[in-house]
Amino acid sequence: MTDFLLELRCEEIPARMQLKASEDLARLFTEELAKAGLKPESIDSFVTPRRLALIARGLPLETAAVSEEYKGPRTSAPAQALEGFLRKTGLTQDQLEDHDGVWFAVVNKPGRATADVLAEAVPTVVRAFPWPKSMRWGAASQTTESLRWVRPLQGIVAILGEELVDIEIEGIRSGYATLGHRFHHPGEITIGGAHDYAEKLRACHVIVSHQERQSIIEAKAAEAAAVHGYTVVEDKGLIAENAGLTEWPVPLLGDFDPAFLEVPPEVIQLTLRINQKYFVLRDAGDRLAPAFICTANIEAKDGGAAIVAGNRKVLAARLSDARFFWEQDRKTSLEDHAKKLERITFHEKLGTVADKVERVAKLARWLVEEGIVKGTDADQAEQAARLAKADLVTEMVGEFPELQGIMGGYYARAEGLRDVVADAVRDHYKPVGQGDEVPTASVSVAVSLADKLDTLRSFFGIDEKPTGSRDPFALRRAALGVIQLVTANDLRFAVAEGDLLDFFADRLKVQQKEAGVRHDLIDAVFALGGEDDLVRLLARVKALQSLIATDDGTNLLAGYKRAANILKKEGVEAAGKVGLTYTPEQAEADLIAALDAAEPRAAAAVAAEDFEGAMAALATLRAPIDAFFETVTVNDADPSKRSARLALLSRVREAVHAVADFSKITG
Repeated sequence: MTDFLLELRCEEIPARMQLKASEDLARLFTEELAKAGLKPESIDSFVTPRRLALIARGLPLETAAVSEEYKGPRTSAPAQALEGFLRKTGLTQDQLEDHDGVWFAVVNKPGRATADVLAEAVPTVVRAFPWPKSMRWGAASQTTESLRWVRPLQGIVAILGEELVDIEIEGIRSGYATLGHRFHHPGEITIGGAHDYAEKLRACHVIVSHQERQSIIEAKAAEAAAVHGYTVVEDKGLIAENAGLTEWPVPLLGDFDPAFLEVPPEVIQLTLRINQKYFVLRDAGDRLAPAFICTANIEAKDGGAAIVAGNRKVLAARLSDARFFWEQDRKTSLEDHAKKLERITFHEKLGTVADKVERVAKLARWLVEEGIVKGTDADQAEQAARLAKADLVTEMVGEFPELQGIMGGYYARAEGLRDVVADAVRDHYKPVGQGDEVPTASVSVAVSLADKLDTLRSFFGIDEKPTGSRDPFALRRAALGVIQLVTANDLRFAVAEGDLLDFFADRLKVQQKEAGVRHDLIDAVFALGGEDDLVRLLARVKALQSLIATDDGTNLLAGYKRAANILKKEGVEAAGKVGLTYTPEQAEADLIAALDAAEPRAAAAVAAEDFEGAMAALATLRAPIDAFFETVTVNDADPSKRSARLALLSRVREAVHAVADFSKITG
């Protein structure tokens, strides 16, 4: 058994593509070898900005010989059938075997040298590689048949054990040589094989493991920050991105003028992270620190002083721009900014953003005036709604779209508006997703809810509903936001009707499934129809879940399903109370008495929205139903008994359906 090293070297691979490419290389390589009957003991994959590599460990030097048997036509079959079978197997008739009147072909395939398999597999993998974006280059790019790769392919290393595997792709032939670090060791390195690949490159300032580079960046950044009493704001994505930009990462700490801290901290964080790929730092008081950490790709002779100075200069320019936007935007009131929303089209069928704002403002006022959102002033809700989108036309949000809403809150506060209004402007997009903060302040709730309801109602009104995985207007997210707002704030109102109600039901299933609630229990409640109050619906679902989790609930469900199956088989749709013309058996009488007690009790509990009480009333039917099925014959020879007992089972079904449709519950 031996190891195989493959390195594909090219110009810089975008950082965002590297980890997926590393996984794809290992996957495609494994699949291609499997076709030849080869399976490595393990595969280690590596990626840096300039190379994609893997080591397949524990490969045999040749594939095993195999013997495969193929069943053919009967010996009495027409000649054409036999001829087709012979073409398929590549054999002649005298090489076939007759097994009880059926032709069989035994095809022996000799083993192949692993090097030959690899020489075929690697070019196939390279040509089939699924880069999100790729390119052609050079003279070969004039034809669409030429190789596409993420960046021009420059070198191939392919070594099995210590022997070169001869591979040629688009004029690039495999060899033992690769390149070290672009600046520390730009010359060629001779690789002996998988055994010395990582260490030889490390000696030339290339760390081939993406995970190791991430660990270095995380540890060294924390060390550099700690020297000055700072901590690094956790950012796994930025660590991975910096690891994808460097082959020899060296985190360096720099600082910036504390005067820039007058700009909102979110602006500074985005400037550092998005524009510059710097790490954000906090001081001992958990405040934003006037410092940053950048990741160099070299060990500079001056300890990185020149690198830090250059980065400090670039950052100062960026922060100066941000401060200019901050100052300029505040020279215009949010109300005047909002007037410019008439120039922005929201949707060709729904008008401008100003039109949407008008709808949202009226809806926010209505939610307060109707008492749906309590504890606030309708004027404040309307004012916040009219200003909520105003920051979309500001310079700052133009530069950082991620800050929409957030900047509006800062501008509202800066011009002296009430805190509740500023908070509502800031938070009206929330919750953006599961786990996001849900507004609870009344003005914020009114504006956020109105914004999402308007979006849903408007797009459903023009038949722009999500289909499959397609949801261009993020309506699923808006519906989840409504559900979170309604349930977190116990808001009582009909959220929707028709198709939109069904849409909410589907979203509710998604949300509640993540919370551990079975979707079939939601179906059981929704199936009753007419339920458009999400708070009441979820209370009913949770009560049902509690019941089904008990032995009484499980056995009641089994008894219900037995009753429902009998009624379905007998074609009984519904039946009221039937007067008995005979003396009932004891279990029959007990079930009648239990129903007489449970039905009004459950109905009263449902009316009072005491769904736990309603479920408890149903649970009392468990023992009488069990006893009834154990001792009473439903399909009695006496027609009057049979009819009465079917009617009794119908009462059981209707009693249960008054609380939930148990037919929708699995199990």
